[in-house]
Parts: sequence; C-alpha cells; structure tokens
Amino acid sequence: MTLSHDVDGDGPAVVFLHAGVCDRRMWDAQWAALRGAGHRLVRCDFRGFGGTPAADRPYSDAEDVLSLLDTLGIARAVLVAASYGGHVALETAARWPERVGGLALLCSAVPGHEPSAELTALGAREEVLLEAGDVAAATELMVDSWLGPEADAAARAAVRTMQRHAFEVQSAAPEEAEPVEAEVDLTAVRAPCLAVSGAHDFADFRQTAAQLPDAEHLELPWAGHLPALERPAAVNELLADFLARTDTT
Repeated sequence: MTLSHDVDGDGPAVVFLHAGVCDRRMWDAQWAALRGAGHRLVRCDFRGFGGTPAADRPYSDAEDVLSLLDTLGIARAVLVAASYGGHVALETAARWPERVGGLALLCSAVPGHEPSAELTALGAREEVLLEAGDVAAATELMVDSWLGPEADAAARAAVRTMQRHAFEVQSAAPEEAEPVEAEVDLTAVRAPCLAVSGAHDFADFRQTAAQLPDAEHLELPWAGHLPALERPAAVNELLADFLARTDTT
C-alpha cells in the first residue's frame, strides 16, 4: 500500500512527517512557504490518518515511508518531522542512514522512550473517553493538551479537525493493528539534525537532542508541542535556515 501523499516542486527532496494528533495538513503553512524554493516537497499520511486507511495487520510506519520514497524515485531526503513523525524519522535515519540527508525534528518522540507518568495519564484519560464513545471530548482533550499558549483559534480548529478524523478512521477499522516496534540504534544516525523543543511541552519531547550523537538543540520559549501550527512563520524561518545550510543532495 502506498501512503496518501502530495508532491510539489523540483530539486532535493524534503519529506514532511506529521504528528500523531494531526495528518499531512498540519504542514500547510510550511508547504506554502517552501513551494518554489528549489526543493521537491513530499508530505504523507501515516496509516489511519488523513487519506490513508487504517491498517488491518501489523505494519511499520518507517518501512511505509521508505516504500513511498522508493515509489517516488527519491534516493535521499531531508526529513522534517513533528512528534510521532519524529519517531518515524529517527527510525528511518537509523535503519537506512544513506537515505536521510538531514533531520529537522520538532518536539520529536524518540524510539524506545519510556513515557512519563504525565504522558501515561493523558493516554489513559483519552482511552477512557474513546471507550465511552465520547469522541468529541477525547478530541478536545487532545487539542487542549498538545497546543501551547501561542496557538490561535485557527490552529485549534485545525488540530480538532485532524484529530477527530483520525479517531473516526481508526475506530471504523474492522480490527486494531499496531505498528511493529523495531530495535533502533540511534548511534547509527549520520544525518545532521536540528532538534527543536517547546518550553511548554511535555518533558518527554524536550530530550531528543541529548539522545542523538550529533544534534543541534533549539528550545522555543513560546512553544507547546506543535510549533509549526502555533507560530508557522517562525518555524518556516527555522526550516529555511536549516535547509540552506544542509547538504540535501
């Protein structure tokens, strides 16, 4: 199965991987800003998100991304990733380092990380609401939990729409299939990395740089978990600077 995706432009490839409460639409502002800037832009939906159906058997998001790169004839790409998308990007960069020319990670999850008590409690609250059939309340819990103080009404509406859609797609699947957890050796990552964290985010997502062999860390004092939606223009500037000084070929 090929992930639902968009492609635009020519040049070195830049692939956007979305957060677990969003889908590929979270990158609308970055897509518009980088279009025509000399890159081949790709964004995709993981299984059970956006336009990609939920899985009916065990699968690997990283292998799905690699398959998409192969389908599009992309030998090497910079991965721009948020939250769970960062987990997928790091797995891809560790397992197939020759395919990744750079990593821009925004509040990234890290393979093998043990969730904090705070994050575990949030997941439990979400599960209780979903098991009770209260998708609206579960959606609002996610909107309130994952967006920082800079998020405006448009950002909140975007996350609400994407998260609600994901809940509906996943709950409609005939059986629940989970991604396969691969053994990931982060010391195998060779790509230059910009690890961005948010001062208002969960602690789980503020430690990425410390776990990588060679990463530049930048903490945004204004950001929650989804800075690309909270202050799009600021993130566009960060990404443009990173791409300008990264060998993307």
